[in-house]
Amino acid sequence: MSVLPNAGINAQAAPKSRLFDDADLDKMAMQFVGNMQRYRENIVIPKSNGPVKIKTNEEKFIETAVESCGFKCAMACVMGYGLGAALGLFSASVNPNMADPFANEKKQTAREVFREMRGTTHSYAKNFALIGAVFSAVECTIESHRGVTDWRNGTYAGGITGGLIGLRAGIKAGVIGGLGFAAFSTAIDYYMHSR
Repeated sequence: MSVLPNAGINAQAAPKSRLFDDADLDKMAMQFVGNMQRYRENIVIPKSNGPVKIKTNEEKFIETAVESCGFKCAMACVMGYGLGAALGLFSASVNPNMADPFANEKKQTAREVFREMRGTTHSYAKNFALIGAVFSAVECTIESHRGVTDWRNGTYAGGITGGLIGLRAGIKAGVIGGLGFAAFSTAIDYYMHSR
């Protein structure tokens, strides 16, 4: 029994030392080591490459959605459609299918010219959209399977896409189309990454 009042209560309530026997060293160690919980505000990130901003959960969600294969495929399809429409419009405008002005044939009306331009533009747009979607889907699948982002993904995807497109005309056309598309994809990848 102690002569001090409430001595037994304080002895039980005093925190046990966790790392050191000395209370001051233990308190300092627990301050630095703590309970192994890390809070985002206390993270130290070296700023050697400029200021670093920690992404929020919403930013991570948007980044994950944009980098998904479905989004890449849909975006390539839409962009391919737009590029194909522009090239089809240009091709239709320089198309020599116009009637000879000196012949006695019936001349085309503006409505017929626009209808033909619309058909050509839509045909080019559909083809480019299909090529963009197939190439993007194959490249993303290869990249996900390999787990590496490098020039080979584009080359393999170009070979497969060119082969699939060329197969409509036969085996020989499929092989030539695959080799040509693979070479083109490799050249574009090299040019884009060498700048």
